[in-house]
Amino acid sequence: MTSGRASSPPDGPPAPPGSLFGAAPRVAVRLPVPVDAPYDYAVPPDWDPPPQPGALVRVPLGRRVEVGVVWGEGAADVPEHKLRPLLERLAVPPMPAALRALIDWCAAYTLAPAGQVLRMALSVPEALEPPRPRTGYAARVTDLSETALRATDARRKALAAAAAWPPAAPPPTAADLARRAGVGPAVVKGLAEGGALAPVPVVEEPAVPQPDPRHPGPTLSPDQAHAADALRDAARRGFSVTLLEGVTGSGKTEVYFEAMAETLAQGRQVLVLLPEIALTARWPERFQARFGAPPVPWHSDLPRAQRRDIWRAVAFGRAPVVVGARSALFLPFPDLGLIVVDEEHDGAYKQEDGVPYNARDMAVVRARAGGLPVVLASATPSLETVLNARAGRYAHVGLSRRHGGAEMPTLETVDLRAQAPEKWDRQGVPAQSFLAPPLLDAMAATLARREQTLLFLNRRGYAPLTLCRACGHRLQCPNCAAWLVEHRQRRELRCHHCDFRLPLPERCPACDAPDALAACGPGVERLAEEVAARFPAARLAVAASDTLTGPTAAAALVERIEQGAVDIVIGTQVMAKGHHFPLMTLVGVVDADLGLAGGDLRAAERTFQLLHQVAGRAGRAQRPGRVLLQTCDPDHPVMQALAADDAERFLALEAETRQALRMPPFGRLVALIVSGLDEQAVIAAGKALGRTAPQAEDVEVLGPAPAPLAVLRRQHRHRLLLKAARSVRVQPLVRAWLEAAAPLPPGVRVKVDVDPYGFL
Repeated sequence: MTSGRASSPPDGPPAPPGSLFGAAPRVAVRLPVPVDAPYDYAVPPDWDPPPQPGALVRVPLGRRVEVGVVWGEGAADVPEHKLRPLLERLAVPPMPAALRALIDWCAAYTLAPAGQVLRMALSVPEALEPPRPRTGYAARVTDLSETALRATDARRKALAAAAAWPPAAPPPTAADLARRAGVGPAVVKGLAEGGALAPVPVVEEPAVPQPDPRHPGPTLSPDQAHAADALRDAARRGFSVTLLEGVTGSGKTEVYFEAMAETLAQGRQVLVLLPEIALTARWPERFQARFGAPPVPWHSDLPRAQRRDIWRAVAFGRAPVVVGARSALFLPFPDLGLIVVDEEHDGAYKQEDGVPYNARDMAVVRARAGGLPVVLASATPSLETVLNARAGRYAHVGLSRRHGGAEMPTLETVDLRAQAPEKWDRQGVPAQSFLAPPLLDAMAATLARREQTLLFLNRRGYAPLTLCRACGHRLQCPNCAAWLVEHRQRRELRCHHCDFRLPLPERCPACDAPDALAACGPGVERLAEEVAARFPAARLAVAASDTLTGPTAAAALVERIEQGAVDIVIGTQVMAKGHHFPLMTLVGVVDADLGLAGGDLRAAERTFQLLHQVAGRAGRAQRPGRVLLQTCDPDHPVMQALAADDAERFLALEAETRQALRMPPFGRLVALIVSGLDEQAVIAAGKALGRTAPQAEDVEVLGPAPAPLAVLRRQHRHRLLLKAARSVRVQPLVRAWLEAAAPLPPGVRVKVDVDPYGFL
């Protein structure tokens, strides 16, 4: 972590004394490099007017050239003759003040270098350059007799088409003009070479669909109309945060569409955040049905060229609605009028790599900086959001009934201790089963009614562990302290942390025993194998992040399910939320206890939210739904709350437990993760941090101790956890702590995670 004011950039020659600047002004330029402070640069005297805050400029940095953002006035603590000049002002709109405020706030809160945060806003460098010009052709003459060209029918047609081209439209390409005239492109190019057509460079930005806020939408129920009125009213005012809480299937999307329509009618931009790429599969179709045009997508799976075009469309105000992943929050909206965070409770909004920020919380910061409303939508809102709503800091709008008269599904627990799965016949050999008799009976009945089943297991691959029956050896990743997961369809073992892959061995790598490797535990592939054997006539589909490779694949599967082309879906959390399947009447959760292990602070809350969401896939239309939770602990508060459909009781118990332990949201947590290739150096650094830990009232430091995932990508990892009262400002404490422990051993880094979500 770098702190302090960097008044002039390092490693480069200053401007010659007195040669350019005299009393020229200076500006502070923030660069997308991992330092906290901006650098000062001199403004050349011919820059009139001088660049204003937010202007994007090209500057020298050492021996290279970087793109930066003017952040304000220079510090005036470096002699003018030592300043290096700005090189170029880029022809893009300035970075909006609200986005610059978000970058500063995010850096201060997360203790990440501000330049590293800025890099997220300048993630597509090629977007800072205008598109390459294409060649268009305009009529230079009106008659071929004015040239030396022979007048053929094809040439006359092409010249007439060029002359008749609408003056307001950009000149056509050779292909466009040839198509209009009904001739070949060679005819057009021949006319240009003969002087009848003039080649014209044309710079064009790709067209962006424009949604119509007046486009008729669906008829809302009285509950939905009341909620929509509240959100429309919020969209007409300044900053506010509204929790839109509604049971699964209540039509939350259609309700916040009305707030979006109000914002679009004002001529302002809208940002919708979704936690999973899979959720963007059908969301654009619903949006297009409501507004007559698709939204603009933004996520990491888009081709680089498309990301460039979208970044420019947003920056120039030509993209009215963007729907995307958390990184969309750092796009340069010049006139953002509304932010919607759908599934606001989802842990995918927390970025773990790079700058560890929570996009839900940063959306509120962005909205406050821009003076605009934000809507947090969820069927199972986070405890933090619920408490903010109850305290009056957030407005609350509720939808307590499913749309169209659909009823909530019935939910039952299956006690695996009393009703254990029975083995099934696998080619004459008894094989382990993972489906209890009550769930198998319910699946058979659902198939007989020609309805659909979703089997939910939040574990990818075939099996999470492979061991040798002969010697007990367990196949582990060579880079991480994690077992290799078998993916039988691809005949490989894979680490889900570093993506190390190994062909599925035929012999034990430890004792060389043949045919001794055994798969332990189920993944979705193994579950599909059992289902295919028990229900051979059923049409199956497996849905996981490694089988749905992007929004297109996800949309294709969703369409097949909606059309009734699939009988049984076996899926992970990508199928848990955001989907409406009218024929899906049974949901079976194969291992409801899976998320409760591991000692995670939010394990119970996450499990409740996930299982509540997946249960909501059942009975979305007029057919009644049923949910079966297979569990070894039916008396657990999560299972009891789900079975009783009593979210209030669960949240009250969760809040009481966290408050007693002074855990978030009733306390503060900051994790320090010490990592390096040298285990002894990591241990030494952890001990140094332990010795210099803050000694203050209402502050406790736990550790250092090996992280649960003690090796990740060959990096040894130790953790310390600072726990403090809610009233304590932890950032200054941690900053001073790191300075007191410096310098750390070479090759060791310390990652700071304020408000950690993951504890591995």
